[in-house]
Amino acid sequence: MSGVAPPDGQPSLFILSPGDRDGLCQAVQAIGWKAIGARRAGDAPQRFLRSEAQVALVDLRGGEAGKLLEPLVPATEAGGGALVVLVDATDEAHVPSLLAAGATHFLTMPFTRDRLRSVLASAQRLVERLGGGARPSQRAQRIRRGDALYWQLGRDGVLRLSESLARHLALDAPAVSPAMLLRRLPRTERLGVLTALKAMARAGRPAALAHGLPDRPGDRLVHHLRIEDGQIAADVEWLSERHERDNASRDYLTGLRSRPAALDWLDRRTGLPTTVLLLSISQFERMNAAYGQVVGDALLGRIARRIERMVDDVAPGSMVARIAGTEFLVGLTGEAATSERATFLARQLIAAIGRPFSAGDHLIRLTARCGIAQARAEDDATLLLRRAGTALADARQGGGEGIRILSAEKQSRQVDPDRLETDLRLALDRGEIGIVFQPQYPVDSQRISGVEALARWNHPHYGPLGAGILFGTAERSDYMLPLSAHILGEALRQAAAWPRALADLRLSINVTAADIAQPRFMTDLLEMVDRSGFPRSRLTVEITESGLIQDVDAAAALLHALRSEGLAVAIDDFGTGYSSLAYLKSLPLDYLKIDSGLAQDIAGSARDRIIVRGVIHMAKSLGLKVIAEGVETEQQLDLLAREGCDYYQGFLRSAGVPSADLVALVLR
Repeated sequence: MSGVAPPDGQPSLFILSPGDRDGLCQAVQAIGWKAIGARRAGDAPQRFLRSEAQVALVDLRGGEAGKLLEPLVPATEAGGGALVVLVDATDEAHVPSLLAAGATHFLTMPFTRDRLRSVLASAQRLVERLGGGARPSQRAQRIRRGDALYWQLGRDGVLRLSESLARHLALDAPAVSPAMLLRRLPRTERLGVLTALKAMARAGRPAALAHGLPDRPGDRLVHHLRIEDGQIAADVEWLSERHERDNASRDYLTGLRSRPAALDWLDRRTGLPTTVLLLSISQFERMNAAYGQVVGDALLGRIARRIERMVDDVAPGSMVARIAGTEFLVGLTGEAATSERATFLARQLIAAIGRPFSAGDHLIRLTARCGIAQARAEDDATLLLRRAGTALADARQGGGEGIRILSAEKQSRQVDPDRLETDLRLALDRGEIGIVFQPQYPVDSQRISGVEALARWNHPHYGPLGAGILFGTAERSDYMLPLSAHILGEALRQAAAWPRALADLRLSINVTAADIAQPRFMTDLLEMVDRSGFPRSRLTVEITESGLIQDVDAAAALLHALRSEGLAVAIDDFGTGYSSLAYLKSLPLDYLKIDSGLAQDIAGSARDRIIVRGVIHMAKSLGLKVIAEGVETEQQLDLLAREGCDYYQGFLRSAGVPSADLVALVLR
């Protein structure tokens, strides 16, 4: 969505008013805005998200604020929009509480045209500051929801309907003559509908008409008419119990299908060729903690729109649902359900989610992983979803592009989270938590210059489990501090025992946000280093952005202290979430590590390269060495080297290896 006026110069306003919709629409049109009116609060969020409007006005005169305002707050935030509340002058004292509830502007009755114009202009400027980009107003060029109901009469006299509306009306094609549509209506209602359309064309003002359908007793369709590009157009909604059930099957925040709706869809596909993609957004909780739930909820809405757009382009008609906090499901059928098509779509979705989001002066970058499961004959909805979850767990712990697929023939281990939490408390005593070292190389050499210590869980039942599952389990079971202490101690112990051939290697160790929050963190860390015998001068402490951003002043003091004791400091995973280029100047750092998603983007579009180039040049201007993570191709390496990156690590040269293999690798 966009807060910028469409090419014809006429911005759009979504109006929710149970009692004065038409009057407000006329007032808005009189000052040059397009008006999209609604009376019902229940489906207002979905109608707003489907429209081109980025500013909404809610009429609270005589209405319950909670009933009318609350549904639209997450919808406007999801698209980076503005929300204007209209109140009586006698109720102006309530405005502060309405602003606290999510409104961004207010307007009191009675208002003048100048006052209305001023408030809407201010709301539009807010949208533009939030980063909305220009977007065409023509309905055919808008991002459309797969279930949207609308039509538009073309200048050629042809009526063009959304595919969903054509399907509901049992029409063979989405482009028909108006007479064809009238023939789908009950005979007793045709004359009334035709009269309403002619009156609308003459008056040029928003109106509404309703009718039943011959084969759906009890159901009625309401057409909200307006003039668009000089022609009659309409958004359509159902008035029926079925329509209310459809609203209940929607995810309240994003407008996508809900988990129950997705399971119901899968149940109806039992025994048919079906493939499920399960997408998970990585490290979203850290971004939420840094920016707050309001920004997080808005970002989820923007992610949902990107997923819908990509699915509509690659596999139109597929099921798209939000089934958990940051997990999204795409259900594929027919030709789209083949492993090749599903994998292609997964790559496109991961790339779409990986494109930067903006929030103020922050650049928000997210990564996604995808598990794919093809249905077997015996799979019901729950089992198919569970198999997709298994594939997703494998994708999270694996490297590469972050996609795992379970074909209809393939069996895979099913990781039980509850069992993992129990087993983790025994894993340290059993010696199951091992350390591998991933080599780091100068961009112009194949000689190993350093290593990063990484943890692996050698589970007796499930086999090797990656750091994603390990640390996720530790966070859930409140076992992060003992686990972190064990990993640090074991990495230092093994590194201290390296032969003289490895005496020049730097060792990088990771510390968590939970670690640095401990009062004795630095004292305990230095004691551990000195006890191991590993020289401080060869040690780098890597701290993620999430461990620094919550209290930048305290983080700066800690980093100064670590460097004064002879350790080097790196900021890890830069670019995974909420990278503010501003706060880096206050942090004493030696290295900046570019996240793998950002590093891999350098081989993407020109815009991707500009972003990576900016990060590298900014780090170099601050005197930092730059290390790129997750480098997988020679093309990525060449481009990173050209932009001034100093070091890299990734599958292009080596995955993490045990200490003994590292010795052989260095000597070779």
